[in-house]
Amino acid sequence: MRTPAGKECRFYYQNFHRGRNDQECRLLQANRQSPPWQPADCTNCPVPAILDANNSPDLVLEGTIKKGFLGLFGRNVEIRTWCSKHLVDVPNPYAGCPQCAAEKPGFHELFGGE
Repeated sequence: MRTPAGKECRFYYQNFHRGRNDQECRLLQANRQSPPWQPADCTNCPVPAILDANNSPDLVLEGTIKKGFLGLFGRNVEIRTWCSKHLVDVPNPYAGCPQCAAEKPGFHELFGGE
């Protein structure tokens, strides 16, 4: 679904049908220790870009909202990622799990090169 920032994100939900005014980020609202989600948080959220770059079914995302210095400089969305297949942290979620990438065939294996 399209976020208030204009990006596609599978964790965002909205419903304005028949007078309803429901908007939520299901990723960030799952974390009870995080401050409440606001639609403005979508503007600097890295999740849509991560999902565009790497849509692996084994990539697990966990998000939290961090307030800026003394609560004055805005809010930042921080994402922690890990691989559910290998149970390791993924340092670069845009590239994906290094162990999953090592399991995929390379150019030489695909085309029988030596």
